[in-house]
Amino acid sequence: MSTDIINRKKLHSSFRFNKKEFTEVTLTTYAESLIKQGELYEVAIGRFFLKWLDNSRYITVYTSGSTGEPKAIKIDKKHMINSAKATGKFFNTLEGANVLLCLSADYIAGKMMLVRAMVLGWKLDAIPPQSNPLTMVLKYYDFCAMVPMQLENSIEYLHLVKKMIVGGGAISEHLANLVREAKTKVYETYGMTETVSHIAVRRINSKKRTFEESYFKALPQIGLSVDYRNCLVIKALSVAKEEVTTNDVIELFSNKKFRWKGRIDNIINSGGVKLNPEEIERKLQVVIRNRFIVSWIPNNSLGQQLVILVEDPLKKLTILGIEDKIKLLDSLKRYEIPKKVFILEKFKETATGKIHRERNRLNIVY
Repeated sequence: MSTDIINRKKLHSSFRFNKKEFTEVTLTTYAESLIKQGELYEVAIGRFFLKWLDNSRYITVYTSGSTGEPKAIKIDKKHMINSAKATGKFFNTLEGANVLLCLSADYIAGKMMLVRAMVLGWKLDAIPPQSNPLTMVLKYYDFCAMVPMQLENSIEYLHLVKKMIVGGGAISEHLANLVREAKTKVYETYGMTETVSHIAVRRINSKKRTFEESYFKALPQIGLSVDYRNCLVIKALSVAKEEVTTNDVIELFSNKKFRWKGRIDNIINSGGVKLNPEEIERKLQVVIRNRFIVSWIPNNSLGQQLVILVEDPLKKLTILGIEDKIKLLDSLKRYEIPKKVFILEKFKETATGKIHRERNRLNIVY
């Protein structure tokens, strides 16, 4: 066994999981018991512990499937360690920090919380992933990671966490306003499975509302550029063996700072005008509180006709009511106004709870 593998496997002496202290041997035994007797979320944790402690160099991780079918990616454990150290340094959340895991260990965000704990020496508590996780805790935490839905359902309990990172979906202006006065430092993250979780963050509730709140700042040792499409290119040799070319259209301010605009594969071509649905959605969030997406339907003259899909599980909304709200917006340009409104009882989602744009578009009756 190589020295590199031994060093990679070694647990930090301060690492604790659910208040228990472990060696590699006792953590292996504990992980096996989680797999045999634990709840579903604990089984995923147990499986990851075993994979982390084995002799292999890589961990196999699956993408969320939000932009296509989920695919398997092999990630070097060394890159996961580098990512963990970069996060700890950036957020100054190091040895002995009390940290909460409320995400599934089936995906990269949850796995990386476990890696950070083992590498940095965190005292990590794990609870079942659910929409309002902070209702289950009775102590204060230094650090936590959530998805936007969890954050929105945790506003009343945010004081229990000092620093919060939020990923897995864009934070709406409405949600940003909800946490504006919170003492908790809340950061939106940008990243993907290929870059071992986040490579850039932006603070969304700084006391001084500045231009910096509108852009993401790269973590140390991350270089940014754009390709011919104005899509983000990430050079992060510490967490990825080669450059990662994304389909994210951005506005680049420097090799460390950018503003995210949307996915190039979501661009809608309506009558020759290219429309970015994510940018239009940011404007519509001011008047529409339900979950929604901007999409398109085939049109003989326009090619793709702009529409809006709104989720309404309680069946309280009307098409006319939504159209009236949209008319209140001065920020929408003429060609950004959805031509039709569709109300769906429930969006089709990815395994991680994101709205699946393509599957919902095909689900529209028109």
